[in-house]
Amino acid sequence: MAFDAGMLSCMTHEILSLSRGARVEKVYQPDRDEIHIQIRSLQGGKRILINAGSNNPRIGFTEIPKENPQNPPMFCVLLRKHLQGARLANIEQLGFERAIILSFDTRDEMGFDTKCYLVAELMGKYSNLIFLDAEKRIVSALKTVDFTTSSLRQVLPGMLYELPPKQDKNDPLQCDREQLFALYDDASADPRVDKFIISNFLGISSAVAREIAYRAGGDIECTLRNCTFESIWTAFCEIIDQIKNNEYTPTAIYDGDRAVEYAFCRLTYYSGLEVREFESPSKMLDEYFEGRDREVRVKQKATDILKILTNSESRLLKKMDKQRAELEDCKQGEKYKKHGDLITSNIYAIERGMKRVELIDYEDYNEEDGTFGKAVIELDTRLSPSANAQRMYKRYNKCKNAERELAIQLEKAERELEYIYSVFDALAHAENASDLVEIRDELYTSGYASKMKSYRPQKHKSTAYMKFKTTDGYTVLCGKNNIQNENITFNLAHKSDYWFHVKNKAGSHVVMLCNGEEPDAVNFTEAAEIAAYYSSLQGGVSVPVDYTFARNVKKIQGANPGLVIYHTNWTAYVTPSAEKIAKLREN
Repeated sequence: MAFDAGMLSCMTHEILSLSRGARVEKVYQPDRDEIHIQIRSLQGGKRILINAGSNNPRIGFTEIPKENPQNPPMFCVLLRKHLQGARLANIEQLGFERAIILSFDTRDEMGFDTKCYLVAELMGKYSNLIFLDAEKRIVSALKTVDFTTSSLRQVLPGMLYELPPKQDKNDPLQCDREQLFALYDDASADPRVDKFIISNFLGISSAVAREIAYRAGGDIECTLRNCTFESIWTAFCEIIDQIKNNEYTPTAIYDGDRAVEYAFCRLTYYSGLEVREFESPSKMLDEYFEGRDREVRVKQKATDILKILTNSESRLLKKMDKQRAELEDCKQGEKYKKHGDLITSNIYAIERGMKRVELIDYEDYNEEDGTFGKAVIELDTRLSPSANAQRMYKRYNKCKNAERELAIQLEKAERELEYIYSVFDALAHAENASDLVEIRDELYTSGYASKMKSYRPQKHKSTAYMKFKTTDGYTVLCGKNNIQNENITFNLAHKSDYWFHVKNKAGSHVVMLCNGEEPDAVNFTEAAEIAAYYSSLQGGVSVPVDYTFARNVKKIQGANPGLVIYHTNWTAYVTPSAEKIAKLREN
């Protein structure tokens, strides 16, 4: 519950202060549980994001562009019908719940002034978006709730809207000193302060509760008896007064480039991690959720791709384990050859029908006692001595041929596994539905059509590879998948341009267009950082990146897309930064 009632109060204050009276220009629904409302006011155009999903429910302004489906869902069509051209009259948080109501002034079908409402309930798995008419009757909902789903409250068209059932907890905004003391005094056990706050008060997340505990007792695990009531009351008031007075300090905690926590107030209990404070809570949420939202979308929309890749990886790993075991058995071939030679050289001493024979092995000489070792050879009683020798030579030749063929098959399997990992990496960096379409087309082209039921490749594909500008203005191209990688490397790059790729790992092909010039070292470093960031080693330290002229990169004949070889290269060691890469990116 990171997006708690306090965070919702913070977002309500920001949206209301910047967009009251704004006109709705467009409504989008890029994802199943997410609505974007494009508005325009005197401050300019803004986009309000409302996510009613179970993973990352929230509301706020957003600047992250998202691809919209070709055919909008019915809920989106309904909102467009009623909200386009309407004015945002008010935004109100419903009590201290994680629910907010947006009021719009609009006109009905007859042209008379009227009102309509959009309720956003941001309550984890119970999150919902509900559209109401002027009488606050439900017109439609993103998720309808009938009697079979809930006996406490139904969300169905035609019903009057009512709030979700209240929890048996106190409103922290209405809590005074006497009420908190009574709760403190009635605590029979000795609970931790953060657990005490969460169990007794509405809408406070665990992060904020830990902050109250830390301010009260200097430790997030301190208990009620380890701190005085006065210290708990003071810490409690410090946080709640920020909500009452609309004095927020949006704060996010980072472990390197990875955001781990956020809140509407300062979080002082984290040590050893970076604490970033933001002027705008919407910018904080954009930065915090950008990567998480992309991962969720990929998991939702690319389950077929993930299934193909996971099954292919498992199949290849099992196949390679068996081939390695067989290759180990083939090392017995030299022993069979030696036994054939010994039988041939001692054929005079061997009689037909013998089960085994013990012969002197002149290659096994013991220097200490000056004796030779002996080899015990199992014979086929049905064969003559010479036929037994030929039998050993046949086994030797079989092992030799199998060893050669297994080495070829292992190389092919390793190459295919390398390709599978490159598609995994492309999937990790996919940003929109078009990227997933290109990956599906690539798998179809690579021979995975039998695993993609009723799939047909698109006739027209757009190559939306990434573009960057280095410090000195050199253009850097980066592929999102193997089809784009090949296009960049073999079609767009000139022979004298520089080509970059993370060393011996899956990653994007990166090309720096030099226009016949020799860039400075800073440009090489930035291009290498881009290659390291868009690879399977993203987030690593001192990542090795190979770079060479594009003319030195060759495609492996008969290999899957994106697999290349190069021999003449240099290696740079870089530590990519997500913030720096974002500043260099153009599209």
